Amino acid sequence: MTTTDAGATLKRTPLHDIHVALGAKMVPFAGYEMPVQYPTGITAEHKAVRERAGMFDVSHMGEFLVRGKDAVKFVNYVTTNDVGALAVGQAHYSSILNDRGTFEDDCLVYRFDDHLMMVVNASNAAKDLAHISRNLDRFDARIEDVSDEIALLAVQGPQAAKILQPLTNVVLSDIKYYHFAVGTVANIPDVIVSRTGYTGEDGFELYFDNTNAAHIWSAIMATGEVTPAGLGCRDSLRLEMGMALYGNDIDDTVTPLEANLAWIVKLPKGDFVGRDALVRQKEQGIPRKLVGFTTAERAFPRHGYSVVSNGEPSGVVCSGTLSPSLNIPIGTCYLPTANAKAGSELGIDIRGKIVKAEVVKTPFYKNGSHL
Repeated sequence: MTTTDAGATLKRTPLHDIHVALGAKMVPFAGYEMPVQYPTGITAEHKAVRERAGMFDVSHMGEFLVRGKDAVKFVNYVTTNDVGALAVGQAHYSSILNDRGTFEDDCLVYRFDDHLMMVVNASNAAKDLAHISRNLDRFDARIEDVSDEIALLAVQGPQAAKILQPLTNVVLSDIKYYHFAVGTVANIPDVIVSRTGYTGEDGFELYFDNTNAAHIWSAIMATGEVTPAGLGCRDSLRLEMGMALYGNDIDDTVTPLEANLAWIVKLPKGDFVGRDALVRQKEQGIPRKLVGFTTAERAFPRHGYSVVSNGEPSGVVCSGTLSPSLNIPIGTCYLPTANAKAGSELGIDIRGKIVKAEVVKTPFYKNGSHL
């Protein structure tokens, strides 16, 4: 534990001391003290993931195990995607909504033979648990919060499978995208090996007991082929792919329909929290859309900068950076639906100057290696 200037106590992942020993710049993030970058720097870490492989400590993420006769029905009710369509050994991306149809969080759902695992954002974990637990009395199901017991490493990059295969008895080529298996990694049993990611590259997320974190991290690093990567490049990698970040691109003021995430909303599956609000919005017309944009100027569009569309204010930049892969400014914002088509113009207020920008289709980076 450590304490911020404001007096808040920050948690630490089981790899905290390793990050410090590697010279990582540690910052407060989602209630944790996390590595934002290592001495190599954000750009070098970003390029390592795009070209070879990088490893992220994402042990701060929240994990809930859901068991019981109605486990599938319960998770299907509190999330938007169709849990019943998941095969054992399969995962999907989904969202947790409130009755207004806006985001409490986005999440992953994993289906095992006798239970489900929900993976949620660290900053929302306590809120999510309270929110979904309110519906438990309607189902024969129970939730166990194992967030503090589980470590999570993400090994991402086109060389990830080649590097990891000698360390595991799981046949990685048998794991399809958004599927998983359970096996041994670096002689540690019961590791969940999931072929998912947040970078656009091929890669694996490894879930295991946090007492084994240093051992597994060290075994992967000992290959000499993986670059430690921090939150800074995790953000630039996901933004290049147009992947949403809670707190930037999505929050409790927007719906999945507005955020171009209608594909994770399965209205035909039956009732779920927020469904009625989404049906109404669909019938009345979706007022705004999340778009990607770029500019011809070498200006840096930062989160929070004001956006203008057709001369009218249109919120703020949700996410923005100078793309390390493309070497151009990229960002996201919400625009009125009529102005959200590719090629539409908008303006970004950058330090008092309105910089012209253009709506473009995402992903910005189109050469990712994910399967």
